[in-house]
Amino acid sequence: MNISTEDYLRTIYSFYETQEDKSKGIKSVEIAKELKISKPSVSKMITKLISKRYLKAQPYSNIYFTEKGLKEAKRIMHNHRVIEVFLKDILKCSSGKIHEEAHKLEHAFSGYVIRKLDRFLDNPKVSPHGKSIPHNKMNKGA
Repeated sequence: MNISTEDYLRTIYSFYETQEDKSKGIKSVEIAKELKISKPSVSKMITKLISKRYLKAQPYSNIYFTEKGLKEAKRIMHNHRVIEVFLKDILKCSSGKIHEEAHKLEHAFSGYVIRKLDRFLDNPKVSPHGKSIPHNKMNKGA
């Protein structure tokens, strides 16, 4: 199974957004469990994401977003959750299917289409699962 950079950033963001204390960082073992992959595979990707300046970490320590990484993770999560809203509210897909379907579509939709979809949905603030939809400046306008 090939887990993309976007999947990692979205997964890490999902842990990050639920933390009360954002300074604690994320453990790679949490990521491995969530993605159902080995810890060495996670370590390899974390190293890659560090080299791309999306994350920062010391060996065997917690993982933290860089400013660049947090911005990208928010963009990815925004796209995913806007698609979820579209699938639930407009296409009337069942709640049990929307996450999986949104995951497939988030990789296919361009930023242009996401901005149009966001506007069409009147810039939703909450996903069908009750999670906040992060908005960056770059999500605005079409």
